[in-house]
Amino acid sequence: MSAAGLHTHLATGHTTVCRCWAITRRDGRRFGFTDHDLPLEFDGIIFNADTGLTAKALAQSTGLSVDNTEALGALSDASVTEADILAGRFDEAEVVAWLVNWAAPAERVVQFRGSIGEVSRGSGAFTAELRGLTEALNKPNGRVYQKPCSAVLGDGQCGFDLETPGYAAEAEVMQVTDARVFQLSGLDGFAAGWFDRGRLEISTGAAAGLSGLIKSDEADNGLRQIAVWQELQAEIAVGDRVRVEAGCDRRAVTCRLKFDNYLNFRGFPDIPGEDWLMSYPSQARPNTGGSLKGDT
Repeated sequence: MSAAGLHTHLATGHTTVCRCWAITRRDGRRFGFTDHDLPLEFDGIIFNADTGLTAKALAQSTGLSVDNTEALGALSDASVTEADILAGRFDEAEVVAWLVNWAAPAERVVQFRGSIGEVSRGSGAFTAELRGLTEALNKPNGRVYQKPCSAVLGDGQCGFDLETPGYAAEAEVMQVTDARVFQLSGLDGFAAGWFDRGRLEISTGAAAGLSGLIKSDEADNGLRQIAVWQELQAEIAVGDRVRVEAGCDRRAVTCRLKFDNYLNFRGFPDIPGEDWLMSYPSQARPNTGGSLKGDT
């Protein structure tokens, strides 16, 4: 990639430039788009010209404010589909945009790098908000002093391996209601409630790759009824395979007894509650303070 070569080309006053966008979804699929009238190829990506994709002016700054713009394009069965947008497959996808000399694609420069924010669709087209790298600075960071654990089960802070036998399982969908309540077979060896607050991921079918957080886990006439908090935005059929993972309510006692992972517990179970601020002297009962641990 030669930014210097592109600058030399721009200085001639007679330019052959276009814009190219590469989108990498969280499931690993990559898409290339260009506003040129012919496809281009570089970095192992084919940038298609038949998508009707265009972009508005890019707002950039030298401070920490978020660079932002929008991309407009036509919905296409071969690239961006309405079903994929509804399913959230393009949410937070990585975006890289170049200014390219289409006559010599090696002469190019990156103009934008970030992710997709809100995506809307309608009338056969979509609009995607593009957010710069400083968008991450808008998210809260750091630890919070609280009784529950602040880690996510299975992440780097938690350190628990969800592939440990007994903590995840494959099951078959026997019935589905509103893409939110699933009757599953193949989970006979697990106690009711074992997957409460866990995670369900679709492994096969049209909804493969989509996941939801488990709201409830109940035994139901020899099957398992698992409900997620929000319906999954894709068709799920009887016979599809799913993966379910054990849930964690982030209490210290759960970490110790259910997962045997208390050394990695990231909460503060012994800090006083808010009622401690309202305490007052009393002669009617012992004023020893009692145990601060309570129900951990």
